[in-house]
Amino acid sequence: MSNAAPAEGGEKISPLLKMTLELGPLVVFFFANSRGEWLASHFPVLAGMGGPIFIATGLFMAATAIALVVSWTLTRTLPMMPLISGIVVFVFGALTLWLQNDTFIKMKPTIVNTLFGAILLGGLLFGKSLLGYVFHAAFKLTDEGWRKLTLRWGLFFLFLAVLNEVIWRMFSTDFWVAFKVWGTMPITILFTLSQMPLIMRHSIEPVEEGEAS
Repeated sequence: MSNAAPAEGGEKISPLLKMTLELGPLVVFFFANSRGEWLASHFPVLAGMGGPIFIATGLFMAATAIALVVSWTLTRTLPMMPLISGIVVFVFGALTLWLQNDTFIKMKPTIVNTLFGAILLGGLLFGKSLLGYVFHAAFKLTDEGWRKLTLRWGLFFLFLAVLNEVIWRMFSTDFWVAFKVWGTMPITILFTLSQMPLIMRHSIEPVEEGEAS
């Protein structure tokens, strides 16, 4: 689902750049955790953060901040979901480094996904298909289409929250980091692609100029 916002002058972020801004911080996180000792030995300032997971957390926070700044510079706007996720990264990342407890950064996906799921499903209880407000520029769907898509994404976010809890509590830190990058993302992509039939069924054909008069 691409909802790249127009920048000043009507320009948009290219799909490749948009994907880089979204995945870049995760790749940095994975690399820093797997090469934490090497980074600490070559960059002594990083050694003060602690072990590999703490170095990875610090660099993850920095990469997330850079991605948000670049997105704002190019579009003069920040999509709500990356913004909320970024705020949680900064809060839980800071707690992780301050208390030297990686539980906080491990719970970040749980908190974010639970929040998104609760917002989407809570909106449906009040008759609001909130996903439509986020992706209205990318898709034109019927009200029923937005309701179904919002319900599915709300449940999917809760599934990701539960999955994250299972992974970080039952497996090693290295496995959790690897799954966060190479497991969660493919699952999300597959789920997104699986929603295309619903989107196609409930798409509204654009009205040609002159037909609406």
